Amino acid sequence: MTTVTNPVEPRTTDDSPRPRRRLAGRFFRAATSSVAATLLSQAALLAVLAIGGAPWLASAFAFAAGAVLNFFLTRRWVWGRRGKPEVGRELLLYIVVISIGGLASVGLTTLTGHLLAPLNLPHAWWVIFIDGAYVFSYALVFVVKFTMLDRFVFARGAARTPATTSPS
Repeated sequence: MTTVTNPVEPRTTDDSPRPRRRLAGRFFRAATSSVAATLLSQAALLAVLAIGGAPWLASAFAFAAGAVLNFFLTRRWVWGRRGKPEVGRELLLYIVVISIGGLASVGLTTLTGHLLAPLNLPHAWWVIFIDGAYVFSYALVFVVKFTMLDRFVFARGAARTPATTSPS
């Protein structure tokens, strides 16, 4: 009697394309919710700049407006969390992660404002350049922010809200 062995290792759930597809789906939904938050942020930024607000104030106000919307969108739609957010695990970590992006945005828009000041550009061009710096900064940090949110803030074992856990 002969034994036939299969030299190919069996596929495990970690090797299957499903986790990658789920990750890609989360990434797409996160990008979409980020676009929605960016649109709200853009409206806030342009409104403050249009009335003569300083770049740091405009970008800080825009950051806050987009952050609130993005928290609720990403928590529910991207990572499927329901119920009351756990303050220490979800909300505070979310604030830390997005604050990194917010600081980058405020810093870059402020720096751009300082660099543009000596040029005496028409106000419309000044607003366009400040806005471009704001959007560029968020594009730079999006992937890092997504990874941190996915791995630390909304990870499967992270914040287990009552609606996402089964009774013991």
